[in-house]
Amino acid sequence: RLQLVESGGGSVQAGGSLRLSCVASGVFGCWYDMSWYRQSPGNEREFVSIIHTNSSTRYADSVRGRFTISHDNAKKTVYLQMNSLKPEDTAMYYCKASGRGSTVCDSEAWWGQGTLVTVVS
Repeated sequence: RLQLVESGGGSVQAGGSLRLSCVASGVFGCWYDMSWYRQSPGNEREFVSIIHTNSSTRYADSVRGRFTISHDNAKKTVYLQMNSLKPEDTAMYYCKASGRGSTVCDSEAWWGQGTLVTVVS
């Protein structure tokens, strides 16, 4: 079982920056793709970015060019650097670990509790 703890959220003015962190702990039985999702009030949770086990990355169109995902395997931490923030980026941001490498691992998915980002205009 994995535990994921996000941090780094807060309130920032439009145009500002924040860096979110997601620290993983527990039993690492698989390789994991790490991703960020967000959910704003009244909306469904949406994909933001992913970093695969081979370090390739992908972004939602709404954040591409402004957000950067990275990882530090030694620290078991994934980051989301968010620049040029907009009010529409306001949401609870969640970290997700998706298992890879076997049929059993492919069924694993772990979520953190989220960290709140508020962007004020």
